[in-house]
Amino acid sequence: MKPAQHPDDPNQPWYRDGLAFTCTQCGDCCTGEPGFVWVNDEEIDAIASFRDEPREEVFGLYTKRGSRGRTLRERNDGACVFWERGVGCTIYSVRPRQCRTWPFWESNLETPMNWERTTRICPGSGQGELIPADEISKRMKVIKL
Repeated sequence: MKPAQHPDDPNQPWYRDGLAFTCTQCGDCCTGEPGFVWVNDEEIDAIASFRDEPREEVFGLYTKRGSRGRTLRERNDGACVFWERGVGCTIYSVRPRQCRTWPFWESNLETPMNWERTTRICPGSGQGELIPADEISKRMKVIKL
């Protein structure tokens, strides 16, 4: 998927003027519908170090095999294993790249309509700091979703 082009300048993405976003740490992206948070070895190591737990323990307790590799486990209610009500993300400072780049994923930026849908499900999307288009494009390339 490649984002739609800006109608006035086909060399620019439709979001060439930037998009507003600020993480409200509401947890809406960490809870609810089941999904996948893909993690690589570096991220597993960072979580283990942050939690001061052996890598093998983090690997075994908090991840599982998915179609694209390792993914964080979820609780029975669909919440990420690292999300705690009233506390938030317990690994926020070392959260995986997928979490760090939300909502700037290809799937959310393919069209203005997709972005509008994202703003309806994420209270921080469309609010707060204006993120420039070049920064959005950089974040979008970190992980393909």
